[in-house]
Formats: sequence, structure tokens, C-alpha cells
Amino acid sequence: MAESGQLERLTIQAFEKPDYSGSALSVFSAYVNPSEFTVAYEMEYDSAQGSGTTNSRMEFKKEKPADLTLNFFIDGTGANGRKENVQEKIKEFQTITGYNGNIHRPNYLKIGWGTIEIKRCVLKSASIAYKLFKPDGVPLRAVVTATFTGNSDDQTRVARAQDKSADLTHVRMVKAGDVLPAMCFAIYGDPTLYVKVARANGLDDFRRLIPGTTIRFPPLKN
Repeated sequence: MAESGQLERLTIQAFEKPDYSGSALSVFSAYVNPSEFTVAYEMEYDSAQGSGTTNSRMEFKKEKPADLTLNFFIDGTGANGRKENVQEKIKEFQTITGYNGNIHRPNYLKIGWGTIEIKRCVLKSASIAYKLFKPDGVPLRAVVTATFTGNSDDQTRVARAQDKSADLTHVRMVKAGDVLPAMCFAIYGDPTLYVKVARANGLDDFRRLIPGTTIRFPPLKN
């Protein structure tokens, strides 16, 4: 519940920039909150199996972005205390979540509702079921089922992932006091690889690292 005593509304904000900077282009607010929401996660594995074997070792490949599915309805009867124009509200939802000609792709979205963590995402799919009509065919109620998939710009994604696996390429910014053998130990578990890292970065003097510069730590083997 909000401090004013009003129920927090589901809101969907649209942005043009992948880092979600600046003000939202527009905001969709649902007067009737979702009856349910589902968060789905999926891990992808390589299940390659040798001939004649009965099982396989699942090699982890990646974690796919989580999907958030919302189910809510738009009411034009006034039974919930507010009479919506169903067709206009559906058009507003489609405009905010759909294709934006300025950026040649669908908008970047932020979804928030009550205490649920604000989710950065894009629309994956949506279906609209019209449930009630006036005698002239004008819809009075519509149920929207929308699935959004998580989205993050590269800088935010890398910062959140904080991958430390030695079989990935890492980029680290040098801080005061950093020495290359210690950095190699933190990433590879082997300080002796500093020579190969220095060569990969074209460092003439690995003993004097300049704070603020970046160093690439590629996948290396002993």
C-alpha cells in the first residue's frame, strides 16, 4: 500500500536509450492491478552425449534473461469505480510497449508495481482477449496477457554478472597499488601468468601499472 492509502498501480515506463537514461517517454498505468504475475528463469546447458552412453554431464552455457508474465484486465463498465475507454487504453499499451520508429525497435521498458523490484525489460509477446461488448460491438472489457524479458545494457550487465571464470575475457581498471601478478592470481588463480598478460596488452614494464588504465585478461593456459 502507498503512504496515502492508495493501492500502488502497475506502471510501465518507456525509454529510447538502452541505458534508460533521461526521462521516460511515456507511462502506462493500469487502474486494475494484475491478478497474477509469473517470473520464469531458464538455464541453458550443452547436453552433448557420447555414443553408447546412458547419461550426459550438463555443461553450463548461459543463464537466459528472466521472463515476467503479467495478466491484467481493462474495464470499461465502471464496475471498479472508473470507466475506461478500452480501445484507447489498449492503444496506449501497444504504443508504449511496441515499435518506436525513432530508434527502429521496440521501446526499452521499466515495470514497477508496489514492492516488486523495478524490472528493466522489453516486450516479448502480448495477447488481448476482449470479453464484454456493447450492442454495437464496442468492447467493454479486455484481458491483457503480456510477457516481458529482462534487458540490460552491456555496462550494467557486466557489472552485475561480475564473472570470474578464467575461461572468459576480463577487463580490469588498474587501481593504485595493483600489481600484475596479484591481478592474475585473482582471475586465473596463477600469478605466474603475468608475463603472458603483459605480452597480450603490449606492456613494456609490467612492474609499473598506471592507475586508471585498463588491462585485458584473455583466456590463458599455463
